[in-house]
Amino acid sequence: MTAVPRIVPDVTPEASDVEIAAEAPLPTRHGNFRMIVFRHVLEPHLEQVVMALGDLRGDDVLVRVHSECMTSEVFGSLKCDCADQLERALQQVAQEGRGAVIYLRQEGRGIGLANKVRAYALQARGVDTVDANRVLGLPDDARRYDAAAAVLRELGVRSIRLMTNNPSKVDALRELGVEVRGRVPVLVALNPLSHAYVAAKRDRMNHLIPG
Repeated sequence: MTAVPRIVPDVTPEASDVEIAAEAPLPTRHGNFRMIVFRHVLEPHLEQVVMALGDLRGDDVLVRVHSECMTSEVFGSLKCDCADQLERALQQVAQEGRGAVIYLRQEGRGIGLANKVRAYALQARGVDTVDANRVLGLPDDARRYDAAAAVLRELGVRSIRLMTNNPSKVDALRELGVEVRGRVPVLVALNPLSHAYVAAKRDRMNHLIPG
């Protein structure tokens, strides 16, 4: 029986902030990925995921760092473009034949599911996504990317092309030591209910989304 080659290097030169908990092949509608479950030292209770394709060691790896959105990815909410962005990122990696989607468990831009739903209740009254967080006394964006930076190092990635519309995500990863050599837009079709959310990201959070 032929052994399946590991994506994760067998030898790490220094102590790692990442624990690889499990990994296995995972066929998807976009291609045959390798699903890697990992934990990070700052949030050891969270099981995070890398959907990897090909040998990630080296430079210019196509990477999406994606934050969990249960409302759209599980329940099909039309309020945002998160599920469509996730699908598009997996599709782009599959087309390239090499890359990774890092799936971080930070619902609602890091404020958690209950607060996100509270913000949705305010949005139903006409408050936009930014002001809804502020009314609740929450930050506009509470996400962290330490786990993503750490797992990229663990996988032997030296530099990436980051799939994002958010320049702040590029800056945050660079501050954590990730060499981001370029930004690849993740543009998806909108629906009538997601226009306001995407417009707020563009106009109030400086996301690079065409008008």
